[in-house]
Amino acid sequence: MPHSRPRQRTSGTAAVPAHRSRAGIVRSLLVGVVAGTVVLTAAAPAGAAPTPPPPNPSDEQIGQAQSAQDAAAAEVGRISALVAQAQSQLEGYAVQAEAAGAAYLAAEEALLEAQAEAERTAAELQAATEAVDAAMARIAGFSRDSYMSGNTLSTAAALLDAEGPADLIERAAMLDYVSANHLDVLGQLEVARVQQANADSAARAARDKTAEAEAAAAAAKATADQQLAAQRAAYDQVTAQKAAYEQQLQAAEVELLRLQGARDAYQAWQEQKAAEEAAAAAAARRAEEEAAAAAAAARAAARSQGSGSGSSAAASSGGSGPYVKPTSGRTSSCFGSRWGALHGGVDIAAPIGTPIYAAHSGVVARAGTATGFGYAVYIRGDDGAVTVYGHVNQYFVRAGERVVAGELIAEVGNRGQSTGPHLHFEVHPSGAMYGGQVDPVPWLRGRGVSISGC
Repeated sequence: MPHSRPRQRTSGTAAVPAHRSRAGIVRSLLVGVVAGTVVLTAAAPAGAAPTPPPPNPSDEQIGQAQSAQDAAAAEVGRISALVAQAQSQLEGYAVQAEAAGAAYLAAEEALLEAQAEAERTAAELQAATEAVDAAMARIAGFSRDSYMSGNTLSTAAALLDAEGPADLIERAAMLDYVSANHLDVLGQLEVARVQQANADSAARAARDKTAEAEAAAAAAKATADQQLAAQRAAYDQVTAQKAAYEQQLQAAEVELLRLQGARDAYQAWQEQKAAEEAAAAAAARRAEEEAAAAAAAARAAARSQGSGSGSSAAASSGGSGPYVKPTSGRTSSCFGSRWGALHGGVDIAAPIGTPIYAAHSGVVARAGTATGFGYAVYIRGDDGAVTVYGHVNQYFVRAGERVVAGELIAEVGNRGQSTGPHLHFEVHPSGAMYGGQVDPVPWLRGRGVSISGC
């Protein structure tokens, strides 16, 4: 609802309302917040949006990133130990596989030697067989010769068939002859048989022994190769896991560094912002003091003019009295067209509660709610121009009340269609209440008041 109340005057000077002390306290409390959005951007171009703060990671985010890095580092350490163990086992299995391979080669060589021995005994067996065959052929030849000569000799038959002693003696003498001349054949026959049996036995034993050794060596080599292959696969697996964990560790380290860097950047921004706010607050205080001094001077000049002593000064100012800057702050928007519509005044951004002064002497034509402005004050000046003060937070005048230039009439607010605390100031030189706006900056400049930024 409107906030207006009677003002007290002493010797023609408007007394500062009691609520101004509260507003000053609120303004000092809000300067750190509001100045960051309004006053802090004094160095920015008119209409420029304030730069948003950099992201500020929370302690929980940084703690989680630190925990993730520690966990990844622990996993890398654990998997590194497994990799070392797997590598050691791999080296052991490689040595075993190498030994098994050497044993297999030795068994293979023994098999070759056994095969050579078998071939040698086979040759000896062949020779013994040939000797037996030769002896048998000699006996067969002797028997054939005896048969051809009519004497069929056989060991028993030759003696049993004797017709008498003389025939028996003759036959025994023949057998003795055969024994004497062919004993070597029978001996060779017996030796050949023994050699044949020995060679066959040796060959069989060599083959069996060699086959067993070769089979054992082949099995040992296959087992060692399987163990080596399995261990190599295990080593490759833990090595891949190590690489994955190292990537996780690297990602965790990067994330932690990013968050820490963001935190450092935010702290640096806070420090810079605090310094800028302090400087802006000091500048705002100076501007407010200057505006207050100008308003006090304007009120003094208005009083002297009212007594008739300042007519020459009034004439030199180009109007019916002195003029002052309506408030202190940063010019945030200038007069001109905006998106197809006329922005009919100048916006001066300042914290809520900043004093607003009458820019010239005159009579309050309207004070209260106004469409778009929330609250607004209209003053019809002694010079015929109407000045408008929009978006005010509180106003301290009533319609029909006379004010002098520099008198406190309201405070800066953020009411109505406003995007931030500021004063919307208009000038209607034609005297029309709601039209005929002109650019207030050159209008005030022509009357000795400067508004920078446009």
